[in-house]
Amino acid sequence: MDKRKKLFCRLQKNGGKIKTALCGFGRFSAFFLCFGAVLFGVVSMAKEGSDFFYYAMAFAAPGTAMEILESPLPEKEASSTDFEAEEKGGAQTEEKEHEAEPEEEKSAKEIPEVPENRRGKVTETQYSAKEGGTYVAFGNAMIKNCTHHSPEKIKSMLKTKHSLSLSTAMEETPQVLVYHTHATEGYEVADRGYFDLSGTWRSTDPSENMISVGEVLSSVLKEKGIGVIHDGTMHDDPSYNGSYKRSAVTISSHLSENEHISVCLDIHRDAIEPSEHEIMKPTAIINGKKAAQIMIIAGCDDGSMNMPDYWENLRFAAALADKLEELYPGICRPILFDYRKYNMDLSPGLLLIEIGATGNTLEEAQYSAKLLGEALFALLAE
Repeated sequence: MDKRKKLFCRLQKNGGKIKTALCGFGRFSAFFLCFGAVLFGVVSMAKEGSDFFYYAMAFAAPGTAMEILESPLPEKEASSTDFEAEEKGGAQTEEKEHEAEPEEEKSAKEIPEVPENRRGKVTETQYSAKEGGTYVAFGNAMIKNCTHHSPEKIKSMLKTKHSLSLSTAMEETPQVLVYHTHATEGYEVADRGYFDLSGTWRSTDPSENMISVGEVLSSVLKEKGIGVIHDGTMHDDPSYNGSYKRSAVTISSHLSENEHISVCLDIHRDAIEPSEHEIMKPTAIINGKKAAQIMIIAGCDDGSMNMPDYWENLRFAAALADKLEELYPGICRPILFDYRKYNMDLSPGLLLIEIGATGNTLEEAQYSAKLLGEALFALLAE
């Protein structure tokens, strides 16, 4: 008999004496003491049958316990996860812990409830227009003409095709510049029909502002073999005033260093606020999914802006909007053709693009950025 069994017998014998003595204090106390010993035994059994199991059971078990203990315990049935853990050197537990992190992160970012007295209305709409008055048609696209040029003049100028193109044979060479004059612009935190009256729709976190939208656009083009520079400079931080002057320096620097850049896209978010208690959410349903409507702005020179190539900017804007509407009907608001400069004097391929408005969500804007990338590639790639 090994030492453990001898000790078992000794403890069992002494345990019987102790239990007898305990009767003087009442069977009730003895029961709980014995129950505790059995419980410790069960716990010990779960720990791969340690010696403590024998000692605890020797105290609490009846006289036939030795026979029971001498019979072999049934082996635990191995599961597939046990084999996986063994093969991975115990990585299974770490993997499960890692898988739990997103759920924790999700709960940590839960959107706080906004009190009723601090809620404004988010109105979802799909902007469209018919030709006539200030609206001029170009293919599938519409142009809102806020200039002195007649519709006939605009149509005549648009008969000349734009001169831009992108080559997939120059994958490592930058051909497109994506940047943000107002990088800190942001969106609604959720599609819930109301907004927080105290909200600002601005963030310096690149994962929440226009930089994340520009990254989606850039990634689409890169995946298709088009060289892209995505400049994440926050030209509106810490000061909103002077943003266009600062972004002009960024654009000029990239153009001087990269002679093959022909397309420059300033990606923004619009703000349409009928009142302080209402904001608009320009939305289109594309492939069953909500997308933030896109508005392209092309500037016009009133004679004081030094924009000699503004017709070329408009040709590019009209062609891009036409392609977007061809591929994704309803995605575009009418192009704004107005006396705006927005650094368009720096390149005939420079456009300001508003993706959604304050009422849209970031996810809707990112989806639209993906569609914009697809359309741009379809239009210009050779």
